[in-house]
Amino acid sequence: MAGTLTTVAKVETIKKGNLFERDGSTSSSEAALVRAKSKETTFDQLGLSSWLVDALGSLSIRQPSEIQKSCIPAILSGKDVIGGAKTGSGKTAAFALPILQKLSEDPYGIFALVLTPTRELAFQIAEQFRVLGRGVNIKETVVVGGLDMMQQALDLSRRPHVVIATPGRLRDHIQSSSGAIDLKKIKYLVMDEADRLLSDTFTEDLEVIFNNIPEKRQTLLFTATMTDSILALSEAEEDPKKRPFLYQCDTSIHTVSTLDQYYVFVPSHVREVYLVHVLRSKEYSGKSTIIFCGRCKTAEMITVMLKELGIRCTALHSDLTQQQRLDSLGRFRAQVIDVLIATDVGSRGLDIPTVELVLNFDIPRDPTDYIHRVGRTARAGRGGQALSIVSEHDIQLIQNIEAKTNKQMEEYKVNENTILEELNEVTTAKRVARMHLHDTNFGERKQLRKNKRTADDEVKDASKAQSRGKKKVTR
Repeated sequence: MAGTLTTVAKVETIKKGNLFERDGSTSSSEAALVRAKSKETTFDQLGLSSWLVDALGSLSIRQPSEIQKSCIPAILSGKDVIGGAKTGSGKTAAFALPILQKLSEDPYGIFALVLTPTRELAFQIAEQFRVLGRGVNIKETVVVGGLDMMQQALDLSRRPHVVIATPGRLRDHIQSSSGAIDLKKIKYLVMDEADRLLSDTFTEDLEVIFNNIPEKRQTLLFTATMTDSILALSEAEEDPKKRPFLYQCDTSIHTVSTLDQYYVFVPSHVREVYLVHVLRSKEYSGKSTIIFCGRCKTAEMITVMLKELGIRCTALHSDLTQQQRLDSLGRFRAQVIDVLIATDVGSRGLDIPTVELVLNFDIPRDPTDYIHRVGRTARAGRGGQALSIVSEHDIQLIQNIEAKTNKQMEEYKVNENTILEELNEVTTAKRVARMHLHDTNFGERKQLRKNKRTADDEVKDASKAQSRGKKKVTR
């Protein structure tokens, strides 16, 4: 409990008051909230304009999800909202749709700021705003690290309607713009994956951001993991009328019923052969697949190896540039390639409905990471499969996962004769991949970038310290 109170106090300090700072006035309509609890399931009955309903219809989306049914009327009525629901439940549309509707009534300046912890999720949210907001010619800008800062500053100066940002890069722009970025008139602040944004990692970034946005705004927090600290925020306001609307379904971490989970037990030194066998099998060949690895080097090696074997694939890991990561995601989402090899950078938040299979090449040590990984398939009621390649070193990890999910994995049967036939071919491709990593100095390039970032941070810290010293002398 003490940890929860500390987190709440920290956020309230950042805010100079309450996370949900308001003047007490609201256009809240009791009818809107009653509709949220009723059995009505069409978007127009939730209060959305016909142009938005038509946009949803063109995407074959005709019935709102539970979180959309509850949160859209609350947001339209002017309330702050905390929404908790599982991944794939439609959280992004739950805040994007009402924001777009209000934007269409008053399209002036930077209307909404959406904060998210990861770059990939930022681009995904921007895409949903772009697709749903075509009817009002929405202008959105993504502000994340790894891309040209000057171009981002130029985009911000054009006053887009919606800014989707990671906290660190937005903080950089605020501190380097000398007031050129005007966030003082935003109407909405959205924090997606709020549980991660409210962790210690982003505290200093949020402090700068919150000092540069208006106190009177609608604040919308959405999360797949409803933590005690977020629940405490919903009750931090003493006046019940000023408390945010709270929607909470079962956000406990577990796998969905439409997901079939399998394991294949293999000797550790031939895991790659079994991986290739599965990808080539009649059951999975050509299916949209994400392979999860524990390290960037492993992901890169598997990618090179599979390409050597003629399997269309691409990589997604932190050692790639932001543009390379975007290109990989774009090609996978467009189904230009079938297989994405990723580290856990891709295991949360990404919504690619076509994913049919998740393969765990490396078993995660934390069962929660497993659940986030396999949550990339079997989304929004669709079916999906997860297969874990288990060696003699992974037995305890699998037992921990089964205990966490309360579900036993089924054994996936393989044709051992085919495995033997593929052994030489895969071993040769693996050797080629390892030589490629060695020849391109894969690990050394990463270390050089890390050293450069450390040196840059030290220069920044020294500059800040010098600046603080000058201010003291002036006083």
